[in-house]
Amino acid sequence: MDNEKIIKELHALRQLDIDAVNAYDEAIKKISNLEVSEQLASFKLDHERHISDLGIALQKLGDTSWADRKADLKGLLIEGFTKLRSSTGTEGALKAMRMNEQLTNRNYKDAHALDFPADIRSLIAANYEDEKRHLKYIEGAIDNEAWEQKHVA
Repeated sequence: MDNEKIIKELHALRQLDIDAVNAYDEAIKKISNLEVSEQLASFKLDHERHISDLGIALQKLGDTSWADRKADLKGLLIEGFTKLRSSTGTEGALKAMRMNEQLTNRNYKDAHALDFPADIRSLIAANYEDEKRHLKYIEGAIDNEAWEQKHVA
């Protein structure tokens, strides 16, 4: 894979993580279950780390536009959808975040299948593992109806 394609793919993943951070901000505001709120806050930190690590990888490739952290049109739609769904409380917030994490998982899975250099492939694999863990937790919280509980097992 040539440098231009690598940079394009890394930018797409980084933008996805930026959009995820913004969506988590909206969802966390409406979560009434403290344990769920804390877990989502830790997932937000994972996305922040992904943004930083992908930015470092882009910088090493000579990309100079990696520092931008603005939401794109898709990100604004994701953030707006999350805000709207989250307005109904914990259940809506979790269901919105499930959709967001399904999108993120799909994109990381696709990227993981590409022919990146070993160091970048390793970074994408680690981020993808985080994404799978996020989705598993959110799906479990929905299955367990976390909005009906004070604590989630």
